[in-house]
Amino acid sequence: MYAIVDIAGKQYKVTEKEKLLVPQLEAEVGSKIELDRVLLVSSDAGIQVGQPVVAGAKVAVNILEHERGKKIIVFKKRRREDYKVTRGHRQTYTRIQIEKISL
Repeated sequence: MYAIVDIAGKQYKVTEKEKLLVPQLEAEVGSKIELDRVLLVSSDAGIQVGQPVVAGAKVAVNILEHERGKKIIVFKKRRREDYKVTRGHRQTYTRIQIEKISL
């Protein structure tokens, strides 16, 4: 059984007991939340496609930790104009574990 879930505007294919790294969610570490933006569910009974979401489908998620990605260096330069700017950026992520997919 698997499902396609919309998390923070991005779509992820999830199965039970799977661990994922998703954009940061506003929840405490160790808490359990339910995702209700389920776009597709595939089970033994067949495939259910939502328009846009599957009615009554939920995915139970456990928040494992919040972390930050690799540092990205952004360097801008305009030649012959004495203009150089260096900036860094680290994206924040949340590591989650899929507990249960329910219809």
